[in-house]
Formats: sequence, C-alpha cells, structure tokens
Amino acid sequence: MKITEDIIRKITLETIEELGLGATKDEIKNAVRSKIETMNVDNIDLKNKSLDSGRVILTSFGLNKPGIVAAVTKALAENGCDILDLSQKIMGDFFTMIMIIDITASPKDLSEVQSEMQKVAEDLKIKIYLQHEDVFRFMHRI
Repeated sequence: MKITEDIIRKITLETIEELGLGATKDEIKNAVRSKIETMNVDNIDLKNKSLDSGRVILTSFGLNKPGIVAAVTKALAENGCDILDLSQKIMGDFFTMIMIIDITASPKDLSEVQSEMQKVAEDLKIKIYLQHEDVFRFMHRI
C-alpha cells in the first residue's frame, strides 16, 4: 500500500479526535507515527529509522538581539552537531532561523540535544524547536 497525503490527513484527524484537543503536538506526532508503522506501507520506512541520529530541522524565532546565532551555533558545536544549512531572516524587531543539522557525530541523542537547546532558548528568551528530518517531512505533508 502506498501512503498518500489524504491517508496521512485522515490518520492525523482520527488521532486528534482520539487523543482530544488537549493533546500536545508531540503526542499527536508519536501516535500518528505509531499508526503508520503498523501499516503495510511501501513508500515510507519509519520502522527501521532511528531518530537518534541523522538530519534534524531546527527552527527558532523571537525578538531579535545580538548573540542569538552565536549562542545557538555554540551550543550545537558543543553537542557535536554539524550545521549543514542555515537561513535567517530579520523582520523589524523579530528574527526567524531555520537550520538543517546533522547529529550523527554527536555523543547525545536527539532528545538530549533538544534538552540542551531548550536551555539556550530559555536563556535567550526565544523559541527553539528540533525535529528529526523524517518526522518534519512527514508532518509537513499534511
């Protein structure tokens, strides 16, 4: 069976209904992923993919101030992450930043890197989100 955007949308809506409106984004993502893993899907192989290594999408936004890029990139370097691509935009008082990073060489897994980046976000009073590239691609097909 090939999975389509319509099937993903249907599974996601069913999952939201099952979990309720109070479910977090992560709870919904994990539940949708679990459902798809149990399906006989030809064009997506989530079962054999580790989310502890590989490419990760980092998105960040907040009020602009000096040192944001420096602090984020320093923390990534200290965690053994390689920045593959970076895009940043300043819009008035606000900044946005998207990075593609590789955590394969990191001694830490994705959840540990996420935890470290949350500390940076709190210190800078900004938002930083990390998602494994496969999950990011999968969730943004909807």
